[in-house]
Amino acid sequence: MGLGDKIDNAAEKVGGKGKEAAGKATGDESLQAEGRADQAKGDLKQAGEKVKDAFK
Repeated sequence: MGLGDKIDNAAEKVGGKGKEAAGKATGDESLQAEGRADQAKGDLKQAGEKVKDAFK
């Protein structure tokens, strides 16, 4: 996994956590869901990169 990919994936997870927190603070359930989805995408991308690295 390249350093740039790690940074991008971590940034996506952090952004998702921020969206989720903002959604909770404002009572916006759709923003909370979007934040959780962003976090899940970041996790999936990290897992995909680890699989690619395993086969190198």
